[in-house]
Amino acid sequence: MLSKRIIPCLDVRDGKTTKGIKFKENVDIGDPVEMARFYYEQGADEIVFYDITASSDRRDIMIDVVRRVAEEIFIPFSVGGGIRTIEDMRDVLLAGSEKISVNTEAINEPKIISQGAAAFGSQCIVLGMDVKRVDASKSIPSGYEMVIHGGRTHTGIDALFWAKEGERLGAGEICLNSIDADGTQKGYELTLTSLISENVNIPVIASGGAGNIDHMYDAFTQGKADAALIASIVHYGTYTIKEIKETLHTKGVKVRRTWE
Repeated sequence: MLSKRIIPCLDVRDGKTTKGIKFKENVDIGDPVEMARFYYEQGADEIVFYDITASSDRRDIMIDVVRRVAEEIFIPFSVGGGIRTIEDMRDVLLAGSEKISVNTEAINEPKIISQGAAAFGSQCIVLGMDVKRVDASKSIPSGYEMVIHGGRTHTGIDALFWAKEGERLGAGEICLNSIDADGTQKGYELTLTSLISENVNIPVIASGGAGNIDHMYDAFTQGKADAALIASIVHYGTYTIKEIKETLHTKGVKVRRTWE
């Protein structure tokens, strides 16, 4: 059995790590370079960096911040936000990232998934999915809709369909974020997480809603997730990465424990 991964997420706006609730009311909370190094030293398995306004502002990602983070950590590093072309992907990889997350542009131009997988390998391409719960309909039978531009634009695309399509096009992993749960610290959206995890053959990262370690345990057991994205509970010092991993270990979840 592969170890379950614990992945701190750095949402970055104007060069600062920021945190909001349901993609709203964001406040700046720190320097992304310092925070990435701190989580790396604590034993994080990966770091995710999202330039959260690059797509909506129609600008390029902040490569200088990506490069500075990559110089400080020696674990896999995924970057998303404002990536529109193969050249953008190449720039991010050359700056030190191991993975590229595509979300808005993948919806607009799905071929970027297959092009990226062909150019750099499926293991480098993460399909970012921002999902909102809606009434089930003929066009959205799962009751979960894909949204883009930080949750501000509805697409009319069913989330389960898009997860399968992303895998078919060559994505090597899915980062599944529930906007309804994001920042609430009330737990992951387990129905959504298990729906996607059980219907694709690539790893799924649960994202949105972690408030305590039991929530992560539930994501791994009930949600069938391969990894858990966390933000508020480590950004505000509620838990350390080591505390999270030790507790999950005692609950029978296989995790990487670097301090043994």
